Amino acid sequence: MTNIRLAYSLVKSLRQGCMFGRRVTQTAQLVLEDGTRIKGFSFGYVASVSGELVFSTGLVGYPEALTDPSYRAQILTLTYPIVGNYGVPNTQELDELGLRNPVESEQIQISGLLVQDYSHEYSHWNSVKSLGQWLQEEKVPALFGIDTRMLTKSASSINHNYKSLTVEIKVFGKGNPIKVVATDCGIKHNIIRLLVKRGAEVHLVPWDQDLLSLDYDGLFVSNGPGDPSLATTLIQNVRRVLESDRPQPVFGICMGNQITALAAGAKSYELPMGNRGQNQPVLNLMTGQAFITAQNHRYGIDSKSLPPGWSPLFVNANDGTNEGIMHNTKPVFTVQFHPEAKGGPTDTEVIKEHFDSFLFDAFISLSIVSVMPRKPFVSPRAQVSEVLVLGSGGLSIGQAGEFGYSGSQAVKEENVKTVLMNPNIASVQTNDVGSKQADLVYFLPVTPQFVTEVIKAERSDGILLSMGGQTALNCGEMCNCLLQYV
Repeated sequence: MTNIRLAYSLVKSLRQGCMFGRRVTQTAQLVLEDGTRIKGFSFGYVASVSGELVFSTGLVGYPEALTDPSYRAQILTLTYPIVGNYGVPNTQELDELGLRNPVESEQIQISGLLVQDYSHEYSHWNSVKSLGQWLQEEKVPALFGIDTRMLTKSASSINHNYKSLTVEIKVFGKGNPIKVVATDCGIKHNIIRLLVKRGAEVHLVPWDQDLLSLDYDGLFVSNGPGDPSLATTLIQNVRRVLESDRPQPVFGICMGNQITALAAGAKSYELPMGNRGQNQPVLNLMTGQAFITAQNHRYGIDSKSLPPGWSPLFVNANDGTNEGIMHNTKPVFTVQFHPEAKGGPTDTEVIKEHFDSFLFDAFISLSIVSVMPRKPFVSPRAQVSEVLVLGSGGLSIGQAGEFGYSGSQAVKEENVKTVLMNPNIASVQTNDVGSKQADLVYFLPVTPQFVTEVIKAERSDGILLSMGGQTALNCGEMCNCLLQYV
């Protein structure tokens, strides 16, 4: 177990700080449990704290991550290189349900923040303050100048005291026709919003509430921090519901998946690193369909320990760990990921374009078995024999222009004829030796006029814009290239 302490240097004069432009930044230290000291610079509240080191690989969404109750009392490491450039929105703004709209709870939940580079300047139409100012207001220390990628490799875990965030029942969406009881293990605001949006009157109850005595149309077990096996009272309460043969559906997210599995008789275990971030791929075992999901958990469920009558529903495409379970005959199913993730992605929230009901909608209706199609919604693969790759525009000395070439290489690996349009003459693109070169290269400016002429001449089956940077993307937007194929 790695317990880390965030220890700040005492700064008695400006000489003990570090000048960044005209800014004076206080030096600070990150002290690991093994005694390793990592120097950094403060941009939050000046204090010493200790906690579990966790991480997030998301590119955006730090206001949501910092207020996520699943990070309660943890020191969060953000692996994206620069943080703070879009500031912080008005965290006091309330939505129609009385919930703070841009964030996931009433306050910052983490005990400390670690980033590689911090942007003191910010720009966003919705921002009202800097990230550093927000952290200082909420008395949360933070460091930048830390090698967060290296630090993430050493992330480990400690047990947490299980704490309830709700001491009395709260009602949201009053008057909606479907009554949903939600246990508060650290529920995120957006979960409540989406349940209300789908017609639920949400009754938020303490995590240790007796559930069997409550009247409801559906039971929701929320996300939360720490080791799920420590929530013995909640596990017992959910077990009593499962054993009662009540017809109402049960749904859970993140810790809710673990709690439900433990209540059913399965076993949990600690993952080596945990699955965190906004880019975790999962597979639906019923359909074979893949989704990109947001996750934040250190513990998992052993699918092999599921008792008879239960089956895994989702699996992680990277490490094969469990990402959801379901009962084979009852309306009970849970997911380990966050389909409601406010910072994205939304693959598993809004799938009504392909399915009549899914996850939140399946919970509001019957069971996931009754609403899940047996065949995946997969677009037929287009038959492509030739692709036109648009490279970047004219470059100056010192600029990188190899992406058009790398794009043509990737297309060639699919045994597709490649036509590269790029005004940047490079020897590697004109070399006739080797099988990875483009079949044909047009050394022409990447403009709508020239691209249209090449399309007319080559009649390629498709155009690849993403390898030419903003120049190629803008060109594709402007020239209506696809009209030439009609």
